[in-house]
Amino acid sequence: MRGFNPNVTTFADLGLSPTVLKAIEDVGYTTPTPIQEQAIPYVLMMRDVLGCAQTGTGKTAGFTLPMIDILHHGRARARMPRSLILEPTRELASQVAANFMAYGRHHPHLNMALLIGGETMTEQLRHLDRGVDVLIATPGRLMDLYDRGKILLGDIKIFVIDEADRMLDMGFIPDVEKIAECLPANRQTLFFSATMPPEIKRLAKRFLNNPKEITVSPPASTSADVEQTLLVLPSGNPFHKREALRRYLRAEDVQNAFIFCNRKRDVALVYRSLQRHGFNVGALHGDMEQSERTATLERFRAGAIPFLVCSDVAARGLDIADVSHVFNFDVPFNTEDYVHRIGRTARAGKKGAALMLVTPDDERQVASIEGLIKKKLIRVTVSDLPPARDDESRGRNGRSSASSSRSRRSGPGRSESSERAGGRSAPPAGRSRPAHPLLPAHAARPAHGESTNSESSRTPRGPAAHHRSNDERSRPVSRPVATEGPTTFGHDLPAFLRRPPSR
Repeated sequence: MRGFNPNVTTFADLGLSPTVLKAIEDVGYTTPTPIQEQAIPYVLMMRDVLGCAQTGTGKTAGFTLPMIDILHHGRARARMPRSLILEPTRELASQVAANFMAYGRHHPHLNMALLIGGETMTEQLRHLDRGVDVLIATPGRLMDLYDRGKILLGDIKIFVIDEADRMLDMGFIPDVEKIAECLPANRQTLFFSATMPPEIKRLAKRFLNNPKEITVSPPASTSADVEQTLLVLPSGNPFHKREALRRYLRAEDVQNAFIFCNRKRDVALVYRSLQRHGFNVGALHGDMEQSERTATLERFRAGAIPFLVCSDVAARGLDIADVSHVFNFDVPFNTEDYVHRIGRTARAGKKGAALMLVTPDDERQVASIEGLIKKKLIRVTVSDLPPARDDESRGRNGRSSASSSRSRRSGPGRSESSERAGGRSAPPAGRSRPAHPLLPAHAARPAHGESTNSESSRTPRGPAAHHRSNDERSRPVSRPVATEGPTTFGHDLPAFLRRPPSR
């Protein structure tokens, strides 16, 4: 084992083998990031590591590269993996698996398996039967197979918990604790988190043995390369929020963007609104089928769709290069999610912009965000927004604006009809309204009297699902004849805010 060099400038100084260095050269890496520079030597020394680094700093390579060298010696037995990497979401797990395939291209004898939900177990079990050196999994699918006796965890040498704070947010910590109890006591544990709240510190103390603590940026800090702006609206009117979003997308040079919403239903509403106004847009949230989620991400990654409306399922660790903008259509419920959302831009040393639509009701949460990141955000007042159009202000069935406001509190986005091309009226009662193929039925626009689904809601199943009224079904989607990209008008925000609404 080569010693630690305090003046590290290249990957060759970190103690990695020539074959791993060749793979690093193949993928185009030249200089290690701070988290890689500090973590890799200690992982190679078989030390436990507690790493805290903001998203986009390259911490995935910080543990995958040395793991390949460590696992180079030895062979795995059937259904007894030699290492385990836990990820909170399917997208993160799939991305880490792709990284391993790239970094391990010169180690063909190392076998890797990916265990995630939404995929058939048959192929996953086939990989386990052949013996797995690197197992990448989400907690739910791993526990499912473990409880069925399909996998044994007694031969784990390296245990990686990635995005630990997201595990906490998603309620996976009980599963993680149960998994840890099934592992050998003399394992090496690598624990990485973008933030370090007290709960995560207590968890790390339980799992780690005399760890090397590495912090390359203050907890919950944001990148200095992200220009952060608040677009302050005069009210929480949903039409005004969508109009402000559309104006900015047209007025600024937005190459591509993540557009984050708090609820799956709001993802569907914003997606349809942008689509009707001619934007080439996709949607992504946790209730979509895994194949659809994967295909949508690949289209966004390839540039086939420049705008992706999504829930927080896309807020962690997705490494998509050259994302120019992040929009927070909603102020996130969890203050720390703001850090992860805007971390989708300005990656790998590039510049980016993050904008958040803010209403008077959001001020307390905005103050919490500014306190967390220890920075006062730039505020731009959005003015000259048009009043809601007649059909929008009255709501469905001629209701008054006050009645519509009450309905929005129980079901956001009810007044989307004002934005439909041609101002067509709603279909008569009793007519079926199929959902868009990319979205689950329950994520479509709420019908009369239907309540809002939160991010944790689920589609009704069983016999009860067949007794819904016709009004609960989603309305047909009006597709634009042709899609058009954003138009560049420079960066004068007040100028674009004075632009008249697009018809």
